[in-house]
Amino acid sequence: MKAIYNDQSFQQGIKKLASLMEDSTNTVILTGAGMDTQSDIPDFRSKDGWWKKMDPSVVASAATMKQNYPLFQDFYITRIKMLQNVKPHPGHLILAELEREGLIQSIATQNVSSLHQLAGSKKVYELHGNIREIKCGACNTEAKLQDFLDKKSCHTCGENLLRPNVVLFGERLPQKVWHLAEQDIRQSDLLIVIGTSLKVSPVNQLPLLASGKIVLINNEDVVAPAQFDLKIIGPAQETLEELSSSLA
Repeated sequence: MKAIYNDQSFQQGIKKLASLMEDSTNTVILTGAGMDTQSDIPDFRSKDGWWKKMDPSVVASAATMKQNYPLFQDFYITRIKMLQNVKPHPGHLILAELEREGLIQSIATQNVSSLHQLAGSKKVYELHGNIREIKCGACNTEAKLQDFLDKKSCHTCGENLLRPNVVLFGERLPQKVWHLAEQDIRQSDLLIVIGTSLKVSPVNQLPLLASGKIVLINNEDVVAPAQFDLKIIGPAQETLEELSSSLA
């Protein structure tokens, strides 16, 4: 039976999730922007999200990179600088610890912040790339982050098209990473979806591949293609802290 646990029965939901994790031999995590917001990173599609203030299809697109590179460059320099002092919050650290304990097998994330890795998680599939990695948009050669911030040209081909290694609007997801995440989710006993509206395709299709239980942890309820076995409506950090205490 599907159930939503609201604030009044939050602890009941936590206990149910802890039980599901203890029974699972293969748990996979899928995270979105809501996982990072408590590290003071703006999310995108909530009612107060960053995309409400600007049109992503204009700025964060492959077309803008080619047609208006200065706008594209300034946008991503601003985003990268916003991340320079950002650190993983306790929720990220808990997921890393659960992986070390063998209770989590892998994390697939829509986030480009690398906060999961900074927290110590090892098996992370970055479905939308990594904003801290830089490459040339012309010849695809890797470049230094500081070169992009200093607005330098590619040291290999000389083109002024350095860019973060993220998936832009109009580009495909990295296929190798996608297939690895897809494979893990298909084989999972438990998929925990944390902090995502599941409005972005094709990532919103991933829960449909799960053959085991599916749990949502999110600040807001979501309407998604998948049917959840359990929903815990609350912030990621506090929910994971409560979960960690229940598993101890």
